Amino acid sequence: MDFADAPEHARFRAEFRAWLADNHPGPTPDFRDSATEQAFRMAWHRTMYAGGWLGLSWPEAYGGRAMSPLFEAIINEELGEAGVLNAVGPLNWLGRAILLFGTEEQRQRYLVPLLRGETQWCQGFSEPGAGSDLAGLSTYGERDGDSYLVSGQKLWTSGAQFADYCMVLARTNRDAPKHEGISCLIAEMDAPGITVRPITQSWGGQRFCEVFFDATPVPLGNRLGNEGDGWGLASAVLAYERGPSELGVVAAWRAKLRELRELSSGDAAREHAYGRAFVDARACQIRLMEGLSRRARGEDPGPSSSVDKLLMVRAEQSLGASRFDVGAARAVVGDDPVTVKHYIYSRAASIYGGTEQIQKGIVATRILGLPR
Repeated sequence: MDFADAPEHARFRAEFRAWLADNHPGPTPDFRDSATEQAFRMAWHRTMYAGGWLGLSWPEAYGGRAMSPLFEAIINEELGEAGVLNAVGPLNWLGRAILLFGTEEQRQRYLVPLLRGETQWCQGFSEPGAGSDLAGLSTYGERDGDSYLVSGQKLWTSGAQFADYCMVLARTNRDAPKHEGISCLIAEMDAPGITVRPITQSWGGQRFCEVFFDATPVPLGNRLGNEGDGWGLASAVLAYERGPSELGVVAAWRAKLRELRELSSGDAAREHAYGRAFVDARACQIRLMEGLSRRARGEDPGPSSSVDKLLMVRAEQSLGASRFDVGAARAVVGDDPVTVKHYIYSRAASIYGGTEQIQKGIVATRILGLPR
């Protein structure tokens, strides 16, 4: 595969790199202070929007530039190489869900404020009893006049304490097969009956939250797609969660790999670990580039994105373990909290965005055609 930029991509990369040099936001605040980190993230989001660098592949009618996703990949690569926080957050996948499934009124109402960084969103999918088996969720939305009354609990909801809206999966038909009775609802986070409880992670931050719904009213007009479309929507959202933004992750890995190589020099075991991490990251990059090429041709990510997720898990955990091994002494005594966070968070890579076991099942049945 040829990784070289086409002339128009090279010009775009140079333009963004020059802009980034002039508008670099500086180091990310201490990740253990989630409120300060969130404020930093949103300020950087608005700066990037003002520069014209967000929503490039969105239609112009909703504030985008109708460009190929290849250009978004370039931006994410440059951010990763520069060690700059990717401010997009849920813009890629939740925004894509609204584009794909929303009515025209919903697109007009939600997309531009999301793109501008005027509203903040969270994703209410996982539950205490339905993490790996998302279709087993029990949060229920009962029709009551022109609203659903939503009751249940969501878990691992990133940034819920800061969000204006939550994209919630709720069962709206208890009699339908479990994959067919789910709908996607947009809940306003200041609605009655919502309680948010931040969870302190082992590395000190509070990015994740529990969210409780107690007969929370959600207007029928806040449903995305038809009633019962929730499973297909969730599959599309999770597929778009992988893609151009993950090339930024790979670029950030490259910077970490360069540091790891310097620290490993002269130690055979550590050089072997570096080599393994390098190969895993490179394999993931190649796979993501192939997927990006398909997406640029207008093809839906489909179940093949599960392969991308499996490779991301392997590379993330390989690099996290190698970095921790090299800097274990400093990490253990508390002198290197970044390495500790990276290692701990890398363990979660096999859970968030769809567990490793579920992704293997998707690959087996939907790509390889194996029997259930």
